[in-house]
Amino acid sequence: MSVVIHHNPDCGTSRNVLAIIKASGEMPMVIEYLETGWTRPQLLGLFAAAGLTPRTALRTTKSPAEELGLLDPAVDEETLNAAMLEHPVLVNRPIVCAPKGVRLCRPSETVLDLLDRSPPGPLSKEDGTLLIDTEGRRIG
Repeated sequence: MSVVIHHNPDCGTSRNVLAIIKASGEMPMVIEYLETGWTRPQLLGLFAAAGLTPRTALRTTKSPAEELGLLDPAVDEETLNAAMLEHPVLVNRPIVCAPKGVRLCRPSETVLDLLDRSPPGPLSKEDGTLLIDTEGRRIG
């Protein structure tokens, strides 16, 4: 298993990333983290590998971050980590682990840098935005 995606099936970006991975010929391990939750070592390891901090990985929209008071810059990283363990939805997604690295894949086309093979074109996002043209060239 060479590619792992920490996935939320209700998220369009996450669905786009999963589709791009599959179109490249990879059969990724899909971890639906809202169901499995996170462990502290797992979260800290992912953040370190992806160059993220709890603050930069915090999902600020469509999450309880504001109501939990987590948007205040004075909130420390340990408090953010604890909140993310209690509320997995607070972690922005999708996070992809591949031999070429670990990355928060927002926007979804950033996953292309982690794949050994680009998907054949044409390939578009759910919203119709073209990512790869008919000749297999990356758009944008």
